[in-house]
Amino acid sequence: MKFTKDHEWVEVTGDVALVGITAYAANALGDVVFVEVPEVGKALKKGDSFAVVESVKAASDVYAPVSGEVVEANTELPNSPDLVNAAPEGAGWIAKVKLSDASELDALMDRPAYEAFLDTL
Repeated sequence: MKFTKDHEWVEVTGDVALVGITAYAANALGDVVFVEVPEVGKALKKGDSFAVVESVKAASDVYAPVSGEVVEANTELPNSPDLVNAAPEGAGWIAKVKLSDASELDALMDRPAYEAFLDTL
C-alpha cells in the first residue's frame, strides 16, 4: 500500500490501483454522511479531484494519487457512507483506477514513511 500527503492510499494489483482515503483522513473528517464516487470511464490526471467525502464536520475532495481511468467505483458508498469510517483502508475504498503511468507510484510513500509524515502534523 502506498500513500499521499493528501491522505489517499493506493493498493496496486497488476495495472489496477484500488484507491481510498486513509484512516487518518477518515478520523479527521468524523462521521461520514455522504460519498460522491467517480463515474466509470472518467479519465484522471494525478492530483485531480475525483470524489467528494462529506462528514458532519466538512466536505473534502479526494485527489487522484495516480493517473488513469476509473474502471470501477464503490457503489456501496452512496448508500453506506459509514464504510469509509468503519474500514477506510478496506471496504471503504472509493475507486479502482487502471494505471496509465505506473512510474507515478514511485513518488508515493510506503506505510513507514507515511506514519513518519503523520508525526510531523
